[in-house]
Formats: sequence, C-alpha cells, structure tokens
Amino acid sequence: MTNHDEASAVRPLTLAWVRRHLEAGERIVGIEALHGGITAEMRRLTIGTRDGGTRDLVLRSFVDPFSVARAEDWLDREAGALALLAGTGVPAPTLVAVDPSAAQCEYPSLLMTHLAGRTVLDDEGVETRVPLLARQLVAIHALRPAERPRDYVALTTADTVVMPKDADAAAWAAAIDVIRRPAPPGEGRFLHRDFQPGNVLFDVPPPGPAGARITGVVDWAAASWGPADLDVAHCSTNLALLHGPAWSQRFAEAYEEAGGVLAATASERLYWRVRDGLACSEEVRSVAQPWREAGRTELTTRAVEQRLDAYVTSLMDTWG
Repeated sequence: MTNHDEASAVRPLTLAWVRRHLEAGERIVGIEALHGGITAEMRRLTIGTRDGGTRDLVLRSFVDPFSVARAEDWLDREAGALALLAGTGVPAPTLVAVDPSAAQCEYPSLLMTHLAGRTVLDDEGVETRVPLLARQLVAIHALRPAERPRDYVALTTADTVVMPKDADAAAWAAAIDVIRRPAPPGEGRFLHRDFQPGNVLFDVPPPGPAGARITGVVDWAAASWGPADLDVAHCSTNLALLHGPAWSQRFAEAYEEAGGVLAATASERLYWRVRDGLACSEEVRSVAQPWREAGRTELTTRAVEQRLDAYVTSLMDTWG
C-alpha cells in the first residue's frame, strides 16, 4: 500500500470497515491525505479493481472532540443529501457507506466516491468562475426533494460577533443592529449551506474556447431548507474575502442573471449579507487556514480580518 505514512494513515477499525464496502476482489492500494477541510480528516483511497484498474474513494472522519460531538448530525445530514442528489444532475459524490455514531469505526465516518477536478481559489480567472458558481447554485436551489431537509439554523447573534482589531466601529455597530431584527420571511429552497469556492471542484483546461467547468460540489453536511439568500450571502462573503468586495455583488447579480430569485427588498438582502459576514467574524482563523494551505499564503488571519472589515463596511455604505 502506498502513501501510508502517519499523515495519511487510516485507523484499523475504519480500514476494516472500508474494506467491507468494497466490491469483491477490490483492495486498497493507496491512501493520501487531502487538505482544505476545517472540521474533518479527509483521505483519498485508491482502490485496485478486479480488472487491474483503479478507482478513488474519499473517506471523511471526524476526530477532534468538538466535531465528534456534532458528527452524527452532520453525517446523517450529508448522507441524506447525497442520497437525495443521486440522479439529479447536480455533480455531487455518491454515498458508499456511513457510520455516523462510530459503531464500527474509531470515529464517525463517511465513505463516498471521489470526484475529478480541483478547488480554484486564485484571483486569476475569477471573472469566468463567478457565473459558473452562480448557475450551479441556481440548479441546486431548483431541486424539489420529496422529503425536505431540516430547516436552516443561524447560530450567530448580536452578542457573539467578534469585531476585528481596528475595524470601522460605527459600521460594525450598525451591522450588528441589522441582525437584531427578526429574519425576513422568504420562500424555502434546498440549500447547500456552505456553498463557496472551497467546496466546488473545477476542471480547468489549458487556455482556449472550452474554458473552465464545474465537476463537483462537495461537503453537504449542512444541507438544509431556507431562503436562497442564505447560500448567496455565504458565497458572496467568501468571494469578498478571497477576491475583494466587488465580487460579492457580482456573484449576486450573476445568480439573478442565471434565473435565481433573491429577497425582494434591499433591506432584506442586506440582512442576509450582513448576517453571513458577521458569522464569519467568529471563525476567521479556521476560514483562512485552508486558503493558505491551498496556496493563498498572503491570506493571513489578520489579512482576512481586514478584508472582512472592508466587506462589512462596504455593505453598510451601500445599503445601510
């Protein structure tokens, strides 16, 4: 077995569990640690097939104490979402097996197919990727599952916001006042709830007329039901932090151009955008780390805090 060092090792009970879910005559021939996740360990497993070829699976295991406490809910939700997405045309992984309560594995785990492509977080090409992201999100929101996932949960409150050092205090105070209001009513949609560039895979060919295309949308552990603005706001925040505030609004425009429907009034749209931006204030460090691991080394925690301040300030200047 290749690449089986400490960083990529799978624990014995989990390894046995994976083997029980392979096809007859298949075996694990390689294990590689994947980077970019915040809450779970991710491994790509290369499987040797009976005909001498290979295929890849992805193993997600929740190992840190905070994540383990919530893993059963997350994995049940992700397994349900993947089952729902099968055959819909949304490029999501196929569920192979799940052990949400760690009844058979050392830790709560989920096994799924591996999708081709890679995340792309560079500034270069963002003008091409934003419309693709928007069209993909519209397609997700168009799904009408026979069984709805549970309603969304918004954990951030006015009291939990973490104002960055040297932030525009007046703008942040005004933004915090916005989320003291009741959430606007809105028509429910099937939501990813963490739709952002780090969870979208692209096939990026050499420069030419074909251009980039989306090959997969991953990490469905927070799939839920709620207003489309929730997903649009979350992707907008991430684009603002990765590429600058202007891309936040461009994404929202692209979403509507692709046929998506957002809240009717500016004050309602502001509510969702501000709520997501302020939610990010509580986890800047965990957001910035995978971006640096992916090559955006300039995005230190401090740099992302400054970008978040610029984003929240721009929202209040535009709509506040």
